[in-house]
Amino acid sequence: MKLPQFTNAESFRAWRSASARWLPIALDIARSHGLDISSPHVFATGTNLVIGLGETLILKIFPPLLHAQFVSERGSLTQLAGRVHLPIPEIVAEGMRNGWPYLVVTRLAGTLGSEVWPSLPEAQKERVLRQIGETIAAVQRAPLGTLAQIQPRWDDFMRAQMQGCKARHTRLCLAPKFLAGLDDLLRDAAALIPMDAPPVILIGEYIPENFLLACHDDQWSLAGLFDFGDVLTGWRDYDLLGPSAFMAAGRPDRVRSLLEGFGHEKLDFALKRRLMALMLLHRASDLNSHICIEGWQERANDLVALQDLIWPG
Repeated sequence: MKLPQFTNAESFRAWRSASARWLPIALDIARSHGLDISSPHVFATGTNLVIGLGETLILKIFPPLLHAQFVSERGSLTQLAGRVHLPIPEIVAEGMRNGWPYLVVTRLAGTLGSEVWPSLPEAQKERVLRQIGETIAAVQRAPLGTLAQIQPRWDDFMRAQMQGCKARHTRLCLAPKFLAGLDDLLRDAAALIPMDAPPVILIGEYIPENFLLACHDDQWSLAGLFDFGDVLTGWRDYDLLGPSAFMAAGRPDRVRSLLEGFGHEKLDFALKRRLMALMLLHRASDLNSHICIEGWQERANDLVALQDLIWPG
């Protein structure tokens, strides 16, 4: 049983979608480490091949064309082990099969954030956002270790994002009234976004699909963080964008909880402008899909009004 080679992501995704093609190989890998394969569970979502092995372990297999995600995941789990208060997966085993690297990691307890978040009472949403801010800050206090070698470097990444920003958002059908302000925003971004400040670990996606929640005494709290395949190193504010767009929803108390947990005590024009620029420059940026504020396209007439809508106060 051999894993094939792919030259592009599209062909890999098509092959991955039929788990019968690769599940026997995954189980053979698990068997080679003496792991229990009696009740495997294939995770249909995600980028790589991901299989639950019972209630305690997960096997992640990375195609060679996504080797950078393996490097990021392995490096992050190694570097953050014992350095953050929130549970993260632990590496149990690793190896290579036909050029495909893989990790066996512990499976965290809790409920997927995306399943719980919409129904949480407002006060508990504020509580969780404060914990997310605190967690981002804790991750960023960890030393870089081998993650310092992750590519691209922050300055190269930002410059490339700036160069392609207008074309990207034009292609994604951002409204002309917002596109009209991009040149001014990018000019401000060059001064507002530090390019050579000491870098920190950036997970890039603090979103409900990537964390777990648990309930104790009717209070929901963060219970685990996973998926470290897209880690960068760079300026700290970049990691505020996911929770700002997907969770804070322009609610002043939610925004304040997130920022105070992170350590920002003052929400001034410069911080809003920097966050607006970073949101447009994020590697996954798509405002039409990601801003969870009802009617925001009609409620803001330009990017300055939009930043006040997303980060009120």
